[in-house]
Amino acid sequence: MASSKSIALGILVGSTVSAAITLLTAPSSGKDLRTDAKQRSDEWKVTFNNLKNEGMQLKEQIAKTSKEGSAMFKELSTEVKNSIDSWKRTVEPHQKNIQKSLTQIEKSLKDLEEKANQKNNQ
Repeated sequence: MASSKSIALGILVGSTVSAAITLLTAPSSGKDLRTDAKQRSDEWKVTFNNLKNEGMQLKEQIAKTSKEGSAMFKELSTEVKNSIDSWKRTVEPHQKNIQKSLTQIEKSLKDLEEKANQKNNQ
């Protein structure tokens, strides 16, 4: 029991001495310290409010940009689809002509082959 009293007394004396030393060596008075703490607290509040407002503006800008980007993407995809459809309509008649020409060339080659085979067989 005596040792716990001496420990408690040591803690009490140490705390009192360290508090006194801190107060005596503080660069400013308590009033100045409180004023400075209040001023810094007010500055932090202003900074926090500014960050909060900027965050809200950023959130709104991101939402707006996202909507604009989505609309732009839809418009672009519609334009690309229309361009492809137009290209297909433009190419289709030529494609049919090319196919027709290829069929005629194949027929002419077969005819030439048959004539060449007939000449070789004679």
